[in-house]
Amino acid sequence: MTSNSFHLAVMPGEGIGLEVMEAAATVLGAVEKRFELSFHQEHIPGGAHHYKETGAILPKDGLERAGKSDAILFGAMGWPDIRFPDGTEIAPQLDMRMAFELYAGVRPIRAIPGVPPVLAHERWKDIDLVIVRESTEGMFASRGKGEIIDDKEARDTQVITRKVTEQLTDFCCKLARNRRETRGTPGRVTLVDKANVFRSFAFMRKVFYETAAKHPDIDARHHYIDAMALDLVRRPWDFDVLPTENLFGDILSDLGAGLIGGMGFAPSADIGAAHGMFQPSHGTAPDIAGKGVANPTAMILSVAMMLDWLGERHGSSAARDAARAIELSVDHAFGTMNLRTYDIGGRHGTRHIGNTIAELIRNGQADPQ
Repeated sequence: MTSNSFHLAVMPGEGIGLEVMEAAATVLGAVEKRFELSFHQEHIPGGAHHYKETGAILPKDGLERAGKSDAILFGAMGWPDIRFPDGTEIAPQLDMRMAFELYAGVRPIRAIPGVPPVLAHERWKDIDLVIVRESTEGMFASRGKGEIIDDKEARDTQVITRKVTEQLTDFCCKLARNRRETRGTPGRVTLVDKANVFRSFAFMRKVFYETAAKHPDIDARHHYIDAMALDLVRRPWDFDVLPTENLFGDILSDLGAGLIGGMGFAPSADIGAAHGMFQPSHGTAPDIAGKGVANPTAMILSVAMMLDWLGERHGSSAARDAARAIELSVDHAFGTMNLRTYDIGGRHGTRHIGNTIAELIRNGQADPQ
């Protein structure tokens, strides 16, 4: 059944999360009007400062309210100086990944036209890959469960399950197929592991190839994590979809963001069978919070990912068209209008970026001619 009306749980958080979410709201308003979409936005507070004031990272009913929405739009939460008694940081997004079984952390790494190249290579502009971070197990399965023995030894345990590896592999194969059909990418899935050393990764690779065999049209490969860190710098344009264990994906996605200009250009989505959460890959950036200089592009492109997912899930071509309009408008703003955010040496602030992209959407200036 087609629907163009969506209930969004909006969780801006703190720091620059509040600022980039404001820019995203401006863009949402533009697509809502142009594409005749309707968004009911329910705002849910949370984060480190909420924890400091109330003793809880989210309201008592925060998870329940978020779970009833069609999608969760998340800004950024956490603050270096506010921590749990064990020294770890407040990170509600990790709790939500576990609570909603958001196993696929989708991190697109795409060179945006006009953004100054990071790599001195003519193929820099061809970077268009997706890191898919398994987000519910791996090393993160030990979060809150590790042990310190007699102040002499600390232990955390990695968990890899067949069920989640199968889910992740199926997701990545379908994503690679969709990208091949819509973007002309190779239709290749490359598992990133350390199977030559750890039994858990050898098991993950075994399950990966068993599952990938059910997708004979997809080119399934593997790459060691250390070699991938090297090759993402040497030849990132050669990769398509990269499924990874949780911790490896956490690290590689930051490396990938560095290849395209920084965290301000790196959107993400956490996808499960029943829920989706969409957020920029960056954090709260206390050093620039409140100055109006944060780059909201990652947040805005995360909105595009949300609309594309909602369109697919609810059969809404309007939502998918809106997602495409956002991406094209971002490319036009940086590639044609010479928009320059502070993080790449420019002087265009958070609100200016949001307003510019929203206006491009309203007037259709970035639409294909």
